[in-house]
Amino acid sequence: MREIFKQEMQQLGDDLLKQGREAARSMEGAAESLKNANLALAEQVIDADKRIDALERNLDEMGISLLARQAPVAADLRTVVSALRISSTLERMGDLARHVAYVARGRYPERVNSGEVYDLLVEMAEHATIVGHRVAELLDSHDLELAERIEEEDSILDKLHQKSFSLILDEKQHMERQELIDTVLLARYMERYGDHGVSIARRITFLVTGIHAERNMSIGDVALGYEERQ
Repeated sequence: MREIFKQEMQQLGDDLLKQGREAARSMEGAAESLKNANLALAEQVIDADKRIDALERNLDEMGISLLARQAPVAADLRTVVSALRISSTLERMGDLARHVAYVARGRYPERVNSGEVYDLLVEMAEHATIVGHRVAELLDSHDLELAERIEEEDSILDKLHQKSFSLILDEKQHMERQELIDTVLLARYMERYGDHGVSIARRITFLVTGIHAERNMSIGDVALGYEERQ
């Protein structure tokens, strides 16, 4: 019976990693479709969201079944509950990548904007892609240094998001109404993608250390406190 439980826990982790990699690839594809007005790639990202949603449903069913049949405790319970919450967050990250792809598809064959605004959006997409890949790596390794790097990337995205407001309000940009709407939405989508990455980083930190990272406490502080207890 214990062997079956171990196998099911392993499957839970494998499926979560698969979902994380799908969410990372989706943002990477969305970023490329945004940068180069690539219609085919945008369509692929939109279709891929169905796989991410299906993985979340499977993980939900598996996690609830484990809780009901095995009644895990201590670290095992923390693992199952964390997996359920992370899966939900990954589903939202997939949705955000799909939203970016929708905007890119809607402007095809043109790019969503030009000049300084376009450069900013591409830069945000690149950093969001980094967040996605680091989240996938973190799910595989549970390396808390990766968790810190995700927070650093999110800080960059937050600053770029703030910069987008300055550009939007700059009369020199001469943006049309649709370009203005696209810029507001895209900057928000990618900023939120980074926020969800941080949420997962902090969830993994809790899984490893047993300590919750508060809003005013960095992952590095949590890791240090964990090391001092050892």
